Amino acid sequence: MTGPAVYGLDIETDTSVDGLDPAVSPVVSAALSTADGDEVFGGPEPALLAALDARLRSLDPGILATWNGAAFDLPFLADRAAIAGVPLGLRLVPDPTVVLSRGPLAGHAGAYRAWWYGHRHLDGYRMYRGDVGRVLHISCSLKTIARLVGLTPVEVDRERIHELALPELDAYVASDARLTRMLVERRRVNMISFVDSPVHP
Repeated sequence: MTGPAVYGLDIETDTSVDGLDPAVSPVVSAALSTADGDEVFGGPEPALLAALDARLRSLDPGILATWNGAAFDLPFLADRAAIAGVPLGLRLVPDPTVVLSRGPLAGHAGAYRAWWYGHRHLDGYRMYRGDVGRVLHISCSLKTIARLVGLTPVEVDRERIHELALPELDAYVASDARLTRMLVERRRVNMISFVDSPVHP
């Protein structure tokens, strides 16, 4: 593999409340996918956030890939960490150039450029929407793009995350982090133009 490592990140939130509002919904699971395998972080939210942050701090600088993370995962994590009093190495800078396909995350005006310790962020959704979605006129949801290229995502009812048994939740969040990493890696040749520019607070 040439170039920086790609790390896939995904989170799941508590759908027993409004899972799209970080003011009321905790993060119940997070996964980080690397070339060496997938890691799932669970348990009480403060411990989950601290463990995820520590793991990212320990990794060699690379590309942190999310799927719609510029508008959802990363600001959601930042909000929940602030509520829980957990310091993160995550830094966000508003990016008004990002056109959202739906309204912004509750409490936010739009999307962000980001970095987490030495990792620059890349939003896989934005990358695929920018060309594949426009050419093929298809949804650029993670599952749609994964199936398009022959990958098999784990499928669950997204509105019933809170009803999943722990092994099912772990398999689901790990699958999404892994698919994100794999789909971004498939575009390694031209992904650099989609990586967030270095940002400063």
